[in-house]
Amino acid sequence: MSSKTIYRLDTTEKETLKHWYYLLTLGRKLDERAPNYLKQALGWSYHAPYAGHDGIQLAIGQVFEKGVDHLFPYYRDMLTVISAGLTAEEIILNGISKATDLASGGRHMSNHFAKPEWNIHNVSSCTGNHTQHAAGVARAIKRYSAKAVAISSQGESSTSEGYVYEAINGASNEKLPVIFVFQDNRYGISVPKRDQTANAFAADNFKGFKNLRIIHCDGKNIFSSMTAMAEARRHAIENQEPVIVHASTVRIHSHSNSDKHELYRDDNERHCAKASDPLDRFRIQLLHSEKFTEAELNEMDEQAQKEVLAAHRKAIMAPDPAPESIHNFVFTEAYVPTKFPDGIHNETGGRKLKLIQALNETLKEEFRLNPDTFIWGQDVANKEKGGIFNVTKGMQQEFGPLRVFNGPIAEDYILGTAEGMSRYSDKIRIVVEGAEFADYFWPAMEQYVEISHDYWRSNGRFVPNITIRLASGGYIGGGLYHSQNIEGALATLPGVRIVYPSFADDAAGLLRTSMRSKGPTLFLEPKALYNDPAAETIVPEGFEVPFGKARIRRQGSELSIITYGNTTHMCLSAAEKVMNETGKSIEVVDIRSLIPLDKDTILNSVHKTGRALVVHEDKVFAGFGGEIAALIADEAFEFLDAPVRRVGSTFTPVGFNRILEKAVLPNEEKILAAIKELLAF
Repeated sequence: MSSKTIYRLDTTEKETLKHWYYLLTLGRKLDERAPNYLKQALGWSYHAPYAGHDGIQLAIGQVFEKGVDHLFPYYRDMLTVISAGLTAEEIILNGISKATDLASGGRHMSNHFAKPEWNIHNVSSCTGNHTQHAAGVARAIKRYSAKAVAISSQGESSTSEGYVYEAINGASNEKLPVIFVFQDNRYGISVPKRDQTANAFAADNFKGFKNLRIIHCDGKNIFSSMTAMAEARRHAIENQEPVIVHASTVRIHSHSNSDKHELYRDDNERHCAKASDPLDRFRIQLLHSEKFTEAELNEMDEQAQKEVLAAHRKAIMAPDPAPESIHNFVFTEAYVPTKFPDGIHNETGGRKLKLIQALNETLKEEFRLNPDTFIWGQDVANKEKGGIFNVTKGMQQEFGPLRVFNGPIAEDYILGTAEGMSRYSDKIRIVVEGAEFADYFWPAMEQYVEISHDYWRSNGRFVPNITIRLASGGYIGGGLYHSQNIEGALATLPGVRIVYPSFADDAAGLLRTSMRSKGPTLFLEPKALYNDPAAETIVPEGFEVPFGKARIRRQGSELSIITYGNTTHMCLSAAEKVMNETGKSIEVVDIRSLIPLDKDTILNSVHKTGRALVVHEDKVFAGFGGEIAALIADEAFEFLDAPVRRVGSTFTPVGFNRILEKAVLPNEEKILAAIKELLAF
């Protein structure tokens, strides 16, 4: 085992001290210059000054090995990324939101620094949220046996967030090589630490966690911080377990340029904070050591000032983002099926499977094809059980516990670590069972929001390759948290594909396409159809279904029904009854893919029939069907012979008692009534 490295002034080489001092003074000059850009209306409308955090931030950047480790800095980490290697020009480009900004091209908030090619990651504005992503990439580091660490940095107040606890709990349970740095300046904007936690040190909240080392240091002191960070990295790699580095700092200025700390800190406190300036103290140490003269330090100060001015001149001339670029990088390229380009087959050469069998077999086939595929979630791999509904049955036995494993009952962690693990390599494909039932997915919403704009926010530099499986819908007598539909709410967030198959063949084909594609896909499974004979179909070997391609399940000429999921079968049955009773033919369009949506097939059907009925299981009010109805009204109004009608759930939760469930959810009887009304119009 390597011995502990202890940094001291008297044993540190002059060249190293010189490098550190230059980084410290360069960072400080940028930190102090940043507010001027806002005053001159040039940008940098959000700036969180780091002064007082100098020691720990210098140390994080110096210990970080670019291209090897993975760094997740937070919005106050300007010196951290300068210490890690970012130039003054790159910092200013980010601050004034230029198109050439490495982090996001001006798409993300200023003071959110990144350099993807070095593994310095673009992180969220949700404070502490990136702890999940650091834990996820640390899982990949461990799986692929890399000699590296993930480093997550944050303020102490953000450790109050639940997802931070989930990240540290998960990392300690899995023994992941991740360093969680808490930069403790005793304030969360204006909220003092005593209002955040009962412990004097936020790190002490995690003392009871097994497989977790906690290191305290003076984050204002360069040598204490360097010693702590070097030891943290050594320990995390050699022991393959997480480390918390709790660094005591001071915030010299206001929280940000929109804050006035004079409103909650008295003159004495602000004076004491300024008197604790780490840069001033380090300068005094260097002079007292007689390793440097005043002239040498002044020369470095002047050199740093010249670098900042030169960087300013270059950055100010850099191009601004183009307005039309907003449509770039919303969605990444999807896998394009070649064997079945339209997602339709002739029902020969395959086997008849239940929907649940189609999912299980497709998962296994794709896992055999790509050894860099992983799946986890709650209850997905415990002896003979494979999820609540056994969709993943037999997978851990075949592919092993490193690729198929259980997650804690922490939906945030399940999805958040998927986002993080996918950052390690573009070849990785991840499937998560996001929750045991779709209704329980809501705790993961902050992570869902993250993955929805990761690609856009990073200006195309990172996209999470994740398929989120969720058992959705009712008709099982499940009631609250077991029978609701969520696609209408989630479809409002751009950046995630959403699919909802009704038959076994489409379930297999869409899952295969999802797992082979780049980018996130929400894969909703109508659990009432898992074993329903109505959803059984022939599934050809290697069947594929493209995104954004609807399927006409029944041809007709009198009325078009646009539907998906559980209600597809009700619509087909209702159409058959209408044909038998009246001789009128009803066309049933199973959209299969909500995002992207096959507008052409929908509009062509309405052009042909002149009448449209939109049917889905979710609530009519604010349900996804409203978008389809609006599309038809906007682009096919002149072809309509009757108003567009919708059938769906009532604007209530789904009740547990079967009588209540029937009153809430759509059924064949309600669909038939709507069909007859439209035909008679």
